[in-house]
Amino acid sequence: MRSIVLKFGLLSGALLSAMMAVTIPFQDAIGFDYGMIVGYTTMVLAFLLIYFGVRSYRDTEGGGSVTFGRAVKVGALIALISSCCYVATWQVMYFNFMPDFSAKISAHTLAKARAAGESEAAISKTRKEMEEFAVMYQNPAINAAITFLEPLPVALIMTLVSAVLLSRRTIPPRAT
Repeated sequence: MRSIVLKFGLLSGALLSAMMAVTIPFQDAIGFDYGMIVGYTTMVLAFLLIYFGVRSYRDTEGGGSVTFGRAVKVGALIALISSCCYVATWQVMYFNFMPDFSAKISAHTLAKARAAGESEAAISKTRKEMEEFAVMYQNPAINAAITFLEPLPVALIMTLVSAVLLSRRTIPPRAT
């Protein structure tokens, strides 16, 4: 199981990391809204490797069958490795190449609030929250924890879908 989990987890993580590295330089041109669409689409594509990893486990180590619980375990481990690669890449990108990210996301959030017609009191509250977030986000541990939460929902959905589609038990032959 270890080799399959590592192989598919690292492949998925490499895909996530490569796409992040390719799209980050175009962040200003793409914009935050479209950047999120590109990012989550990339996550779905990368997490398709969870399906293939669970299927590989089922076919090679499981002898053609795998229980739902084992499929979830394999998928979750692949997702964990992939997500760790994503977080590590973000840490490098954020702290070395994107010193103004917090200011840009804050400006974007405030512009959206103004465009939505929010009151000055609400905008002021949002500005204060964004300033607090920017300070908190400079802590690498908090930054990593928050970043880890980004791919988690997608990874969990892909893991559960893969487990449902691929789990099957071997039916013992009937005695006649």
